[in-house]
Amino acid sequence: MGKNKLLVVEDDTGLQTQLRWSLDDYDVIIAGDRESALSQLRRHQPAVITMDLGLPPDPDGAGEGLALLSQILTSAPDTKVIILSGNQERAFALKAVAMGAYDFHQKPLDADTLSLVIARAFHLHAMQQENRRMLQIQSDSPLAGIISRDPVMLKLCRSVEKVAPSSATVMLLGDSGSGKELIARGLHQLSARQQKRFVAINCAAIPEHLLESELFGYEKGAFTGAQRQTQGKLELAHGGTLFLDEIGDMALALQSKLLRFLQERVIERVGGRNEIRIDVRVVCATHRNLKALAAEGGFREDLYYRLSEIVLIIPPLRERAGDRALLAHHFRNKFCAVESRSVLAFSAEAMAAIEAYPWPGNVREMENCIRRAVIMSDGPQIMPADLGLPDGVEENINLRAVREAAEYRVMVQALARADGNIVKAAELLGVSRPTLYDLMSHHGLK
Repeated sequence: MGKNKLLVVEDDTGLQTQLRWSLDDYDVIIAGDRESALSQLRRHQPAVITMDLGLPPDPDGAGEGLALLSQILTSAPDTKVIILSGNQERAFALKAVAMGAYDFHQKPLDADTLSLVIARAFHLHAMQQENRRMLQIQSDSPLAGIISRDPVMLKLCRSVEKVAPSSATVMLLGDSGSGKELIARGLHQLSARQQKRFVAINCAAIPEHLLESELFGYEKGAFTGAQRQTQGKLELAHGGTLFLDEIGDMALALQSKLLRFLQERVIERVGGRNEIRIDVRVVCATHRNLKALAAEGGFREDLYYRLSEIVLIIPPLRERAGDRALLAHHFRNKFCAVESRSVLAFSAEAMAAIEAYPWPGNVREMENCIRRAVIMSDGPQIMPADLGLPDGVEENINLRAVREAAEYRVMVQALARADGNIVKAAELLGVSRPTLYDLMSHHGLK
């Protein structure tokens, strides 16, 4: 296997030689100015670039280097750029990181430290490429579609893994768009019924007079237009899983028939008299408070207890620590790949708006919002106007100002906002990188 290509942008010939010699683990490509750097970038497409900000014709300033960085991030946004700067250039190096550079390393150079930073950059680039590739293929993991770092959501996933192998009826409670069908499919895929059908029906989307025949099927001549015998969703799901979404909107008369099926596991088609035995696991979901609805007489109390053998509560997106930024990055990567666009960056104002917005439509609303932003964005960054959200106020995150109990939540939020970039996360938190690594280790964050 060939060496990884590393582009070194440096006008000092002595430093060029030193870097080529100390970085002999890589296929080092040298460029001495902006034009040659862009030419080598187009030709070799390196995953990692080290660059000096002081380039001709302005070797004593940082304007040429920052202009080159902007062009690199526009034409090859996945490339990891490491800035090599002197002490007097620290402010410019921090500006470069804010623009999107991966990291910076101060001169005089320490060969071992620089090699470690470069190796980590290559590793991160490889992981991101693999993640992007996995977005374009069907994943084998039943819970692969659930993107979260929130402790409550992760605990829910563990509960799904425990419950799935059983035959218990499961009730999923959560707001619209929070991922109830995704969880239901995970329960099916992790069960012994995974080779059979998963059949979903939305009880609120079908008129009351049609829902019975949709569920139980009908015989020929059972009603006007019934020209042939038709199986219902329960029969189609035989041996598998039936997902009843928005079960709280089901009419009381039909609730009685569903209760009889759950008790006896037999059905009769509409207009038929023969009992048909059905083996199916029922998973239902609703955004309504069924217990309160049952107390008011709007839902059968005996059916409620039959359906809620196990209840799993899906938290709304607004309550998931760090997940708004995390999901925004995920959907951006997904739709940039789908729309064949280079990966866009979120402006600080756009990310602040994403984190400040309550997302009443939950994950579904965010997915649609980010897709629209990817399509509508004109430049290399997604702006608040592309999202169609009100401007947010960037949150000032400083670990020294919060208590021990809040460190986990704040670190998760910072890492999500920085898309996993430790340098940016540390800047947001107001701590050094070693301090952040120690705190992450303390809280079990990887």
